[in-house]
Amino acid sequence: MPEINYKELKDHIKEANKNGFSPIYLIHGEEFLCKTVFEELLNALLSQSSSDPSLLSESLNYDVIDGANENIFDAVERVNTFSFIPGRKVIAFTDSGLFHSKESHLSLIEKAKEYHERKDMSKASKFFLNSMSLLGLSFDDVDKTNRSKSLKIDAIESDNSWIDDIISYCLENNISVSGSPDSTSFFLASIDKSFPEGNHMVITANLVDKRLNIYKGLNNKGIIVDCQVPKGDSKNEKSARENIIRESMHEMLTKSGKTINNDAYQAMYEKTGFDLRTFLNNLEKLINYTDKRKEITVEDVESVLKRTKLDPIYELTNAVAGRNTADSLFYLDSLLYSGIHPLQALSAIINQIRKIICIKGFTNSSYSKFWEAGFSYPHFISVTIPAIDKYEEALLNHIECRDRSLSDEQYDETEQDQKKKAAKKKSRPVTDLLIAKNSKSPYPVWELIKKSENFSMDELLFAFECLKKADLHLKSSGQDPKTVLEYVILNICRRSLSVK
Repeated sequence: MPEINYKELKDHIKEANKNGFSPIYLIHGEEFLCKTVFEELLNALLSQSSSDPSLLSESLNYDVIDGANENIFDAVERVNTFSFIPGRKVIAFTDSGLFHSKESHLSLIEKAKEYHERKDMSKASKFFLNSMSLLGLSFDDVDKTNRSKSLKIDAIESDNSWIDDIISYCLENNISVSGSPDSTSFFLASIDKSFPEGNHMVITANLVDKRLNIYKGLNNKGIIVDCQVPKGDSKNEKSARENIIRESMHEMLTKSGKTINNDAYQAMYEKTGFDLRTFLNNLEKLINYTDKRKEITVEDVESVLKRTKLDPIYELTNAVAGRNTADSLFYLDSLLYSGIHPLQALSAIINQIRKIICIKGFTNSSYSKFWEAGFSYPHFISVTIPAIDKYEEALLNHIECRDRSLSDEQYDETEQDQKKKAAKKKSRPVTDLLIAKNSKSPYPVWELIKKSENFSMDELLFAFECLKKADLHLKSSGQDPKTVLEYVILNICRRSLSVK
């Protein structure tokens, strides 16, 4: 059966009302869109069970089950049970982790962090435990000593003390890591047999791995509704997100008979960012606030709404790399206000400066002829990226030779030492001096290599010295963290550095 976009759901329901609904649905992607699609599909499926739309979710033909993997056995049993009441029977399996793979674990950790920032500890713990389950970890494996290695997160880039809050929440509420290894094969066997006629299962999931057999199996037997929203920083991806906001806004305004001028819209978007739920909740507040007045203005926005947008940390690092003092201070203030740890902000800036220093190593090397500031993105892909790959290969070979030389000088090798050394040779040296670790995503490298033109190597080394002192001040002095970070930003961003 086909996979459809959430915008196609209305057409699908019209067709299904004539020819029949699928026995199983999977709805995945952005949370608010998933919720909207889920409610619309549920109402269509249960419309025969109740004449009152407000009572559909209370129908005796409807049951909702938490999407923990071990609960799939209960869900399948219920959907295979005949109903004593006329009409369709629907079992909802919500927030499922069935479609996560080991490769999903970092995305799950990011989701856990996002819900922790929203102070929704229930969902934060669920995403975090799902990640632990995929990696086969216990709470002992993710304590402060082992965390960076076991969760495969970069301890240098960010402060992960928020994980302690989630672990404490889980322990206080007796929530443990769970999951059944047989749940996937059991589920695939169940959908192959199909369900009794008139019985349907609707599954929701924030994250899915489309490469999994369980995803492909469901796609063959049911309908998948894609509610994903582009998350990248390219112009097209940002435009796609804004189009979703505008479409949802237009629908709500049309129903209420209101309009909004462009300045007011821009002010709203600046206060919320792409948070569809918050944006539409705020729009509802403005509709009620303006009462009988038809147009919503920027004055209404400023009077009613507070800024809830959580500026991603890359906005800060991009502003610093662009040596934009005003934006850097603005995003720093916003991030600190939202609760980010000062050391996390500092670590992000350190990481950005280190990357630019690495890029300077490339542009100051014999490979410099493969990069010019005016290169277009396609030219960068065809000319610069292959040169970066060769530069990094040469760098890794140099590091490998250096490590081997140092190792040979240290001591006479025993037979066991020789075996260990031979094993090490099979893998390349681990280093943070690489420019394009993720070659599948060269666009951020292109953006950063352009920004590297803003700095000389002397200025970068001076900036790194300032960051080193700031790290010491934050960890050992009583100075105000915000003042320390602002001083660093001012030193990095000012255009004429007195480098000694």
